[in-house]
Amino acid sequence: MNKIITSFFLFFVILSYSQNIDESNCTSIYLIRHAEKIRENKKDKNPHLNPKGLIRAGKWNDFFNNVKFDAVYSTDYFRTKETAYPILNYDQEIKIYNPSLISYKNFIELNKGKTVLVVGHSNTIPDFVNKILEKSIYNNIEDSNNSNLYFINKCDGEVLFHALYYVN
Repeated sequence: MNKIITSFFLFFVILSYSQNIDESNCTSIYLIRHAEKIRENKKDKNPHLNPKGLIRAGKWNDFFNNVKFDAVYSTDYFRTKETAYPILNYDQEIKIYNPSLISYKNFIELNKGKTVLVVGHSNTIPDFVNKILEKSIYNNIEDSNNSNLYFINKCDGEVLFHALYYVN
């Protein structure tokens, strides 16, 4: 329980920090893994979310309720798009990205001064964070864990980053 309270406290510290900076020079990136997927057919490479995953997607929407995303990125899989859909603003569409083809430098340049959400997978989200930070910090997420939140804030050459481990 202390882990959850600490994580949310750090999240609000990060939000406070990011709101007190000249936002025109800041890029804020939130990254999450897709919610729980249907696992009954091991051959299905593109499963939908299971009932628990649909609930988690709604909880992510609640969690990000006060964050206005300029863009929401997702891989082109049912489970990632279904995790992202509830978080979209009414006039937004999901931007599809391919983790193996994306230029992280171009991603930063394209989203400079924006607040974005990236939804991916247990092996792509930590790698995405590492590539943006240009450091190898985070390992793949455990397959049973669908609740990590990674945050990167780049402002005028300074980088703040943190991983929050929320267990639910």
